[in-house]
Amino acid sequence: MKEYFKKLFLGICISYTAVSITAAVINAITGMENDNSNTLVMFTFCVIASVVLSLYTLFDNVSPLAMMIIQYVAACFFCGLFLLIISRWDPISPRGWFEYYRSFTIPYIIIAGVFYYYLSKEVKEQNRLIHEIQENK
Repeated sequence: MKEYFKKLFLGICISYTAVSITAAVINAITGMENDNSNTLVMFTFCVIASVVLSLYTLFDNVSPLAMMIIQYVAACFFCGLFLLIISRWDPISPRGWFEYYRSFTIPYIIIAGVFYYYLSKEVKEQNRLIHEIQENK
């Protein structure tokens, strides 16, 4: 369990750093300002995405494509729930909802792509080791 939380924390840190740096570059290029509430929302989205992606073992019995779609829908659901909660204090316009989901989807696809790439490399390495052990017996 300790190893799981270490990997989850590392994933959150890496994804948040990547999203923050990308947002800072985009804001510098476009001349837009960023406030602290957007930064906190980005951090919460990174936490939600990292937690949902880390639960991939729950989907061992489904195809990888179905797993990716289910995880994306689950992440969108939890982000929407979070936005619904914070909209009690700071109302979100219909266009704002669209912008939030667009702002979530693009980094999520990139982060998920990197995650699944490394996951597939790990699986291939484990399969190679299993095959090697079987040949040595």
